[in-house]
Amino acid sequence: MKPAETVAVGTGIQIAYERHGDQADPPLLMVCGFGVQLTAWNPDLLQMLVERGLQLIVFDNRDIGLSTHLNEAGPIDPTALMMGLVAAAPYLLSDMADDTAGLLDVLGLASAHVLGVSLGGMIAQSLAIAHPERVRSLTSIMSTPTMDVGGASPAAAQALLSPPATTREGAVARSLGIAEVIGSPAYPRDVPWIQKSVGIAWDRNNDAVGVSRQLAAIRFSPDRRPALAGLDVPTLVVHGEDDPLIRADGGRETAAAIPGAELMILPGMGHDIPRALWDTVVDAVVALVRRAEQERDTEPERHAKPGRVATYPDTHKHARWGRLRPVDGGAE
Repeated sequence: MKPAETVAVGTGIQIAYERHGDQADPPLLMVCGFGVQLTAWNPDLLQMLVERGLQLIVFDNRDIGLSTHLNEAGPIDPTALMMGLVAAAPYLLSDMADDTAGLLDVLGLASAHVLGVSLGGMIAQSLAIAHPERVRSLTSIMSTPTMDVGGASPAAAQALLSPPATTREGAVARSLGIAEVIGSPAYPRDVPWIQKSVGIAWDRNNDAVGVSRQLAAIRFSPDRRPALAGLDVPTLVVHGEDDPLIRADGGRETAAAIPGAELMILPGMGHDIPRALWDTVVDAVVALVRRAEQERDTEPERHAKPGRVATYPDTHKHARWGRLRPVDGGAE
């Protein structure tokens, strides 16, 4: 596998990324979650997507992995942050979205299909809001449009905010413990992969301080629902019915906010994507990409316009492939 390259995407920000697949294929930009490095993407999952005809761009967000760590901003106490005792964040999700747009610039991509998981879903939403012309399709997985919706269970919050590890072995043990709390209750944990990926991440960069600044960006970023209502982009929202970290209401609210969004709720899935569900998720993502590509081919003028905005529709597509009312979100 080709090692990550690091490029400047904005003032003072360097982003580490990898590119997989045929660059003639439609690009899928995959945005990592909270405290997660690009190496957390399972190579088997990436290969599935490549074999389905996609080129992939995976990258480290700012303050994680080999990308820029804003150490001059100092650490943020997660407990104080969640108690409302922190006055401001060093940056917001919109800044992380600008990093993402900058990466597309460096790669010479006017636009891409964008998939984000957890925090990555929030960044993907923010990218679609701030730079709609850059997003061919949007896939938001186990995410939420606001911290006011889909809040974590006490056990999940406690696990995520547990003290960072100080050794490689401790990092693996901590991650396995978190996976037991937030992982999919209907599916087994992939213990060998967790052990391997966490070890790789530790060896790349084990700085835990930057993660606290990512958490502050989540905490201080505004509710995206009003802005999401103005999007005109093919959208898929995927969420586990049994997610204890970002509960399924987060996915439902995301889909309700975005005109025409499809919402797929997966029973037994928690805050991970178990291998047994890869086919289901990949099929849905590929179908979205193909539909969006077809729309680009049939309506090139519409998709060439920056900042395209649509009026709020009467209905949204919704999981179990039913529908949502746009006002109260109740199922018909």
